[in-house]
Amino acid sequence: QVQLVESGGGLVQAGGSLRLSCVASGRIFSLNGMGWHRQAPGKEREFVAGIIGGRVTSYADSVKGRFTISTDNAKNTVYLQMNSLQPDDTAVYYCDAHLGSVWVRRHSDDWGQGTQVTVSS
Repeated sequence: QVQLVESGGGLVQAGGSLRLSCVASGRIFSLNGMGWHRQAPGKEREFVAGIIGGRVTSYADSVKGRFTISTDNAKNTVYLQMNSLQPDDTAVYYCDAHLGSVWVRRHSDDWGQGTQVTVSS
């Protein structure tokens, strides 16, 4: 089993910043990527950012230029630096792990609790 624990969420004013963290543990010997998704109230979960091999990154158009994903491979941790936050960024943020060729949480559809980010206007 793989455990993913997110942290770093909170309440911030528009224009502010937050850094989310997610630590992976358990059976992660084939871990080669990590990513972030989010789900706002009344909306479907959406992709935010992903990183493969510690270098290849991808972002949703809505966060490009504002969010940065990075990893610390020694700590099996992925970060999401979020700058210039807007009320539309308010959501529960979830991380996911790519093991071999499978995104773990997307495959199991078990997303855990995530971390709440609330941006006030």
